[in-house]
Amino acid sequence: MKLTAVHHVALIVSDYDKSRDFYVNKLGFEVIRENHRPERHDYKLDLKCGSIELEIFGNKLSDPEYVAPPKRVGQPEYHMEACGLRHLAFYVENIEAYKEELESMGIYVQPIRHDDYTGKK
Repeated sequence: MKLTAVHHVALIVSDYDKSRDFYVNKLGFEVIRENHRPERHDYKLDLKCGSIELEIFGNKLSDPEYVAPPKRVGQPEYHMEACGLRHLAFYVENIEAYKEELESMGIYVQPIRHDDYTGKK
């Protein structure tokens, strides 16, 4: 048996509305479906970018049942306690131009790094 592709990645977010705006309105992901799950006090948003799907799970800050998730460890690659998703990477034609575009929308972007092992940005 052999896996043929990655179907989706699921993220739990701390602010559903802010995350939805970021992925849909800033990055241009296509909304496949969006569901409020009152029994779980959360929302589930299915998105598509190319052939990959992204599932977003989270609460609206206005929800009276909202409970903030634990804070993420800053720079998880340097903390032994960190576990889980480290980052999510996308293909773009020109990373420098795309970084500038995101910054022009007021989005903080870390400096572009080069992977010493793959040579990729």
